[in-house]
Amino acid sequence: MKQEENNRERRNVRMRVKLLGAAFFILHSSFFTFPASAQSYETQFTRSLSDVFEDVQKQFGIRLKYNVDTTGLKLPYADFRIRPYSVEETLKNLCAPFDFVPWDQGKGLWKIKPYEYPRRKPEDGKKLIAYLNTLYNNKAEWEARKVSLRREVRQRLGIDPLLRLCLLQKNEFGPVRKHDGYTVQNFRLSTANGHTVCGSIYSPVALSWKKGKIDTDGKRKTGKYPLIVCPNGHFNGGRYNADLQKRYATLARMGAVCVSYDLWGWGESEDEVGAEAHHTSEAHVMQAYNGLRILDLLYTHKDIDPKRIGVNGGSGGGTQTVLLTVLDERFTVACPVVSMSAWFDGGCPCESGMPIQLSGGGTCNAELAACFAPKPMMVVSDGGDWTEFTPVSEYPYLQRVYGFYGAQENVKNVHLPSERHDFGPNKRQAVYDFFIDVFGLDRSKLNEEKVTIEEENTLRFSPKKK
Repeated sequence: MKQEENNRERRNVRMRVKLLGAAFFILHSSFFTFPASAQSYETQFTRSLSDVFEDVQKQFGIRLKYNVDTTGLKLPYADFRIRPYSVEETLKNLCAPFDFVPWDQGKGLWKIKPYEYPRRKPEDGKKLIAYLNTLYNNKAEWEARKVSLRREVRQRLGIDPLLRLCLLQKNEFGPVRKHDGYTVQNFRLSTANGHTVCGSIYSPVALSWKKGKIDTDGKRKTGKYPLIVCPNGHFNGGRYNADLQKRYATLARMGAVCVSYDLWGWGESEDEVGAEAHHTSEAHVMQAYNGLRILDLLYTHKDIDPKRIGVNGGSGGGTQTVLLTVLDERFTVACPVVSMSAWFDGGCPCESGMPIQLSGGGTCNAELAACFAPKPMMVVSDGGDWTEFTPVSEYPYLQRVYGFYGAQENVKNVHLPSERHDFGPNKRQAVYDFFIDVFGLDRSKLNEEKVTIEEENTLRFSPKKK
């Protein structure tokens, strides 16, 4: 009987132990188990990125504008990324996992943008220039760097195979249109792989052409007129833009031959390859190639002076201006407008589709422009785009390189701090003054009111179907 009671007691003890264990497990779980949405080590303190951005705006008293989609994005260790002493560091920490970049727009507004490989911050440009300045301290060191850069840019762009193609001399010229002090003639030039490039030649007088071919006898004749090749940027209407027509025609009235031509995938090129072709790496190569073919077209013409060969473009056309001077030493004068920067390579694939800025272990358009030294160059900049700091950053750098040749006076900067990104009257006036100086143009013919603005169909070699 006693044995049975002892057994019963032992069973009761075991039961109480089990009940206490279960109670402890339940109590422990209630303290240390969190719902999936809670912040904890187990959940990596994850929060919705949108919610975190909302909190940051309140905490710092700022506004965020989005060029990205944050819907559904989750940020681990979210609140630990916030730095209460710095909105900039906070936003960098929050954006980094998603390859977003915060840009300070001023007045408490920040724009959240996707990472852009050709665009950096102004301070990055200053750091790059400081680094580049350590690579060369005299003419000999710079010349070695320049030779290496030019060679590698050609390789990375991949242009030489195109230039080696045997091209048919199938070039067509339209009728000459006579205006007040100048003429305009459209052309269609055969290029590579069955493609063409179309444009217009603005000239003080009508140029004569050998039927169906370029004058390629190789002899450098001293013609009467300087030549200015004018690559176009992304201004509304392309080469048909009224402001650009004023520039071409006014330079022609003053005594220069100016050549305007389509961007790859714009104008008549769009008819041939489609608009989307412009947003490809092919555009980077073909636009440079087209510029060089146009130079070939006119360089040996009997009316052109081969010692006065200029190149001038704005925005993306300014980027092309710099690239063309790197690729061909026949250019004797250059004028990039609202474009050249140490921290922005050009936001379109037609400017940065091929990795030429990786040349030499890392370069930029400012260093590529310096390759033109000691030849005359003027850089036009303004206060409303990526050329804002040119007078205190890129320009002193160019002066230093030009100084290796004792030619600092050959590089100039016209800065318009109150203006924005365009090719407006003041920028055109700077261009006119520069080419009057370097090419001896006739200032008395400087009058934009004498220019006839032509319709797109008039400027096209093949009229656009309506």
